[in-house]
Amino acid sequence: MNVMNPATSADRADAAKSWLKAQSPHSGVWVRASIALAFGNGLLLILQAWLLARTVDAVVFKDAGLDQVSDWLWMILLLFSARAVLNWLAEQAAFRAAIQVKLHTRDFLLQHLFSIGPVQLGSERTGELTTTISDGVEALEAYFARYLPAMTMMVLLPLAILVVVFPLDWIAGLILLVTAPLIPLFMILIGKGAEKLNQKQWRKLARMSAHFLDVIQGLTTLKMFNASRREIANIARISDDYRRSTMAVLRVAFLSSLALEFFATVSIAIVAVSIGFRLLFGEMEFLYGFFILLLAPEFYLPLRNMGTHYHARMEAIGASERLVHILDLEAPEKIPAPSPAPDLRAADIKLQDVEARYPDGSLALHGVTLQISPGERIGIVGPSGSGKSTLFNLLLGFMQPSQGGLRIGDAHLAQIDPQAWRDQLAWVPQSPHLFADSIAGNIKLGKPDASEPEIILASCAAQAHGFIRELPEGYATPVGEGGKGLSGGQAQRIALARALLRNAPLLLLDEPTSSLDRESENLVQTALEEAAKDSTLLVIAHRLNTVQQLDRILLLEDGKISAQGTHEQLIARSETYRQLLADFGDEA
Repeated sequence: MNVMNPATSADRADAAKSWLKAQSPHSGVWVRASIALAFGNGLLLILQAWLLARTVDAVVFKDAGLDQVSDWLWMILLLFSARAVLNWLAEQAAFRAAIQVKLHTRDFLLQHLFSIGPVQLGSERTGELTTTISDGVEALEAYFARYLPAMTMMVLLPLAILVVVFPLDWIAGLILLVTAPLIPLFMILIGKGAEKLNQKQWRKLARMSAHFLDVIQGLTTLKMFNASRREIANIARISDDYRRSTMAVLRVAFLSSLALEFFATVSIAIVAVSIGFRLLFGEMEFLYGFFILLLAPEFYLPLRNMGTHYHARMEAIGASERLVHILDLEAPEKIPAPSPAPDLRAADIKLQDVEARYPDGSLALHGVTLQISPGERIGIVGPSGSGKSTLFNLLLGFMQPSQGGLRIGDAHLAQIDPQAWRDQLAWVPQSPHLFADSIAGNIKLGKPDASEPEIILASCAAQAHGFIRELPEGYATPVGEGGKGLSGGQAQRIALARALLRNAPLLLLDEPTSSLDRESENLVQTALEEAAKDSTLLVIAHRLNTVQQLDRILLLEDGKISAQGTHEQLIARSETYRQLLADFGDEA
């Protein structure tokens, strides 16, 4: 599903169109079923018009009574009912086609985002991603449910009507044939301008969504610095600008509809005038003239519908540009036959002359050689930007070394099944995320089949059981998205309980006590030491006192390990480590 990274607006639009076409097979047979049902409806319409013309001709010119035309009237009623059923079935088939494409696209998109990982997505704005996954995918519905069937019916139904009309009256058939191209011609001429505006509008919507989400997430900070009023003015300005650009798109869209309706009406009028004069001079029978006149609006109707649904195509292309951009983000290559993950309770982790780069190409780690033995407890310290988080990202599989080797036992990490590898890890980031669920539900994310005693045991180990027990609903207490309703320290301890519940062989903790007071910090440190007895423990520390009792401390500077040893050894031989203690003390 990937496409080349487009460099210009035209290239982006071409890539979006190509991607849209490539999604058609995912609709299954439903688009074809919708077209077949709609075409069957059109054929019944022709038959209905013929019966109606015969009925009127018989009553008006042949003095037929109700008993003579009753069979035709019943057939017209039957055809009307059959057309209603076919129309409903066609709508349902088109809807199912769109649903299939949306489900496949959303699933593929989410899997792609998961495979990319948080490092590659760090440069993307959350609001834009959210808008693309929700509104962007929804915009595909009208394209597959409306535009594609309308595009095919624009050819099939007028062709069927021409096949019927030409043997009856070649002049009317010629008029229909000559005037028909005018509608799609002007639709294309006007639609090109609307298409560019629509694509620009989608990009503006994505940026606006990202900005709004950033503001909501930073609302507390804005209030603290009394900047909320200024931001309100910015949002008002952005919203008004979006309103004006939306109206510009609608003006072009309405102009397109006006042009389509005008040319369709004029074309029908030409057919009507031609038939009227020939009826007046006795050159044409009323039956055939009335029949053709009934078919004339239906001849142009698919063309007009195509013009209406052409805007669905423009909206889908605008949304697809952003989808293509996300799918263009490079994901790690899939392993043809991944190796099973070695048991981390018995396998060493070895980094040999590892180099890692950020997505922008800048160097994050270089020349890192390290061996981590099973059950070892290691602290990682260093100035900001020294590569501590990058080392974790390598171990988590979010990044791949640009040079050097990362082995687990005798197997390269890149050749190990990522899911099997991560099943042996427990990770607590510096800012863990809690979801809109109960406290127990958030903890159970670490082990979905965990029993209540296991959840309580993990909470006790993380020093969270005490405050949870005091809540009105205990472990059933609901938590808002992002841990709303809890303090930072409480959210940190729940995330820690979630990690401890996994009982994983490798614990990766990014400053697990950063939001805790000194008493809770000491309790959690004791709990970690107890919980990590049978596990390998790696802790990124900004408070140096949290790692002083660990087996080994790694000091990172400028992307490489400048020193390692125990706390006492580093104090004795590392000026940088002593400086960290002197500058930051317990808060370093």
